[in-house]
Amino acid sequence: MKKLSWDGKNGPLLIAEIGGNHEGDFAYAKRLTKLAIKSDVDIIKFQIYSGETLVNNLMSPNRFKHFKKFQLSKKQHIYLAEMCLGNGIKYLSSIWDTEVLKWLDKYLEIYKIGSGDLTAYPIIKEFAKKGKPIILSSGLSNSKEIKNTINFLINKNKKYKSKEFLSVLQCTSSYPTIDQEANLKIVTQLVNNNNITAGYSDHTIGSLALKSAYTLGAQILEFHFTDTRKNKTFRDHKVSLNFNETKELIKDLKRIKNLLGTNIKKPTASEIKSKHLISFRRGIYLNKNLERGTKIKESDLVCLRPNIGVDARDYKKIVGRKVKRNIKKLEKLIINKNV
Repeated sequence: MKKLSWDGKNGPLLIAEIGGNHEGDFAYAKRLTKLAIKSDVDIIKFQIYSGETLVNNLMSPNRFKHFKKFQLSKKQHIYLAEMCLGNGIKYLSSIWDTEVLKWLDKYLEIYKIGSGDLTAYPIIKEFAKKGKPIILSSGLSNSKEIKNTINFLINKNKKYKSKEFLSVLQCTSSYPTIDQEANLKIVTQLVNNNNITAGYSDHTIGSLALKSAYTLGAQILEFHFTDTRKNKTFRDHKVSLNFNETKELIKDLKRIKNLLGTNIKKPTASEIKSKHLISFRRGIYLNKNLERGTKIKESDLVCLRPNIGVDARDYKKIVGRKVKRNIKKLEKLIINKNV
């Protein structure tokens, strides 16, 4: 498996998660997929599960019924995968049952491990064996648990020592996530880990958290996607962006990318072209007329724009020198010529 670039078309890698927003309705799933394709994201994500392989019916009967209701068939999931890939959009799914890989793996370039499975080592082990890049969401977890899971992955497959093969997303598993619990500073911690690619999976209202996470260094942004939040009762719709909001997010991210620029500080092309390096900076001039042979004192100098002649940083180079001819106040000074 080749190393993966986590770069997106518009800056960060954008993952629009339809997830369970189709609520088990295949026709609706297709409509949402068409809309997400049109929005120009990088990846469209779903969730594949069956009640039997995810929830203990005896312990959590209501959750079991919920997941059974939201299931799509194998044929339907393959249709959606081919629909994405056929339109030049990567397909992704959180897979909660590794048996699904037998028929879905060929459509997946990346594996996504949801927050609830960060500690499900038997499941994670099966993904690690395959060796494809993994995106790991970190909702519900603490820093030690994240570190332990990363170490577990590396222990099972050395590929996951490389940030090209492993990404960790800051995430809070609350729907919606209140601002005080988004904890975007964790993105910075993840960025500082040289062995992973940092990202953010959003459950807040709106897109501000996504934009903020990008400015903090998140290379992957995941958000829920829907057509409308009106008259919807399923919780994920409430934290989803619609088509127009997604397009606006992309527009803003493009601008943010330009605003962020590079980490190399140097004069820009426009600063050079405008000659502001001269007009905005100060040079050294005499604050009085001096006759030939007069020794220049620091009190004879004034620091003014533009920076012509002697740079303000070089003022000490002319203090103590004798002027070589009569020099008028504010005249351009040239070392070894007139001073």
